[in-house]
Amino acid sequence: MNAVNSITRVAGMMADPKRSAMLWALIDGAPRAADELAITTGLSTSSACMHLSLLATAGLLRIEVRGRKRHFRLATPEVGAAVEALASIQLANRHGERAHSPLQIPVSMRKARRCGDHLGGEIAAQLLQRLLAAGWLEGEPHHLNVSPQGRVQLEALGVFTDSLAPGQPRGCTLCHCSEWSDQGPHLGGSLGYALLKLFIQSGWVHEQEESRAVRVVPLGVRQIAAIARLPNRQVG
Repeated sequence: MNAVNSITRVAGMMADPKRSAMLWALIDGAPRAADELAITTGLSTSSACMHLSLLATAGLLRIEVRGRKRHFRLATPEVGAAVEALASIQLANRHGERAHSPLQIPVSMRKARRCGDHLGGEIAAQLLQRLLAAGWLEGEPHHLNVSPQGRVQLEALGVFTDSLAPGQPRGCTLCHCSEWSDQGPHLGGSLGYALLKLFIQSGWVHEQEESRAVRVVPLGVRQIAAIARLPNRQVG
């Protein structure tokens, strides 16, 4: 299947409001039974099962049999990332203003979660704002660079920006990633990947099996909150 056909098929699946609601109800990566999803979307169990079967056949959901019940979860992290990307798009109204309708955000994903290969959620959005305010990052919103001061500070944390090549599969070295939790954008790209890797290796962030939500331990909350708030070293 070529890219155009794939996009058309997936878009067709997600164009139905009930199916979109089901995908959003599963955004945290946790499995849910058909009857639970039926209640969430206001459908009968039989109608919900029909929609869920279509989503599973299209490769968007995975089915798990638990006793006499079938449970459904997003098939891959990429499906979740695609749903998030669509949810973050705000359509302009006829006056050219940004139309925004707050989304019901799963509590487990509000604070911190995996967004692709980097950290998303409130903690990540706050971190980006501190990096900008401290002058570690500079440039236009969608064309950011690490400043000389930021390079020194990040290296002190163990993140060496010279090794983050923009030509790598992770894409741009540093870029905004839209945040549908209405907390503002967070940091994506290779730098976002490197920071999440640092947080996990340091034991500050713990991944949860079969879920895109992550747990930030109390030490991690303090350490991440301290980034870009510590006295800056002089760059000479």
